[in-house]
Amino acid sequence: MKVSDNMKIKKGKSMCFFSAKGGVGKTTNILNFAGIFEQLEKKVLVIDMDLYSGGIALYLNKSNDRSVYNMSFDLMNGSFTTFDNYTIKVDNYIDVLAAPKDPRDANKVEIQSIKTIIDKACEIYDVVLIDTNHALNDINLMVLDSVDEIMFFITNDPLDLKNIRSLLSILDNLKIKNYSLLLNNSRDPFKSYFSLYEMRKIINHDINYSLSADMYLKDMEKLVMKGAIVSLDRKFADVMTDDYKTFVLMATDLLERNSSK
Repeated sequence: MKVSDNMKIKKGKSMCFFSAKGGVGKTTNILNFAGIFEQLEKKVLVIDMDLYSGGIALYLNKSNDRSVYNMSFDLMNGSFTTFDNYTIKVDNYIDVLAAPKDPRDANKVEIQSIKTIIDKACEIYDVVLIDTNHALNDINLMVLDSVDEIMFFITNDPLDLKNIRSLLSILDNLKIKNYSLLLNNSRDPFKSYFSLYEMRKIINHDINYSLSADMYLKDMEKLVMKGAIVSLDRKFADVMTDDYKTFVLMATDLLERNSSK
């Protein structure tokens, strides 16, 4: 019996990282997440869908001459060939599809191409991680609707908690349920306005994972200058043991979870 073409197609897992405000540590930790998957020997693509001001390529000291815009344009005009023509190779496990170098190109990305990009990526990679900005625009709505899982980053900040409560209410109205919440205590460890219990009450939702204040790095700028991914440092698992375990838990949960979509 001949195996159907559909059975031959690899289907990786996709997850987007979203927040209700900027400056919550998404970009740094999406790369840390990618580093954990590398240690699990999974092939990873990081897509920077913060099309106007995405910083993944900049963080990694990589040139983004080819980007989401170029791939979208070629898909819509029938000139797409292979993913390799658009991605940046970080190492043997991690590739990046960067945001446009020219923010004016962000307006030219066709919304219809977003799901195609994610679907094609999942045929090649074990894991597809997508960074976004905090705007609830058409591009981000398409991303939210196209991925297997959504990870919301939140901080112990009154404005952030107020915004995320409103956002989760909207998602509930849209019947989007495939999301988890990550509390990033490392973004500003000197802010501790509310207890975990109080935060849960404010947002009316459970908090699934949390990163400790130990993840706060005063010299983050030096790492950015080097293009380093913190979780790939050999000392990460020993020095930040609890946070390493949290990342591994999130990674295994994503790989094992059956999407509700």
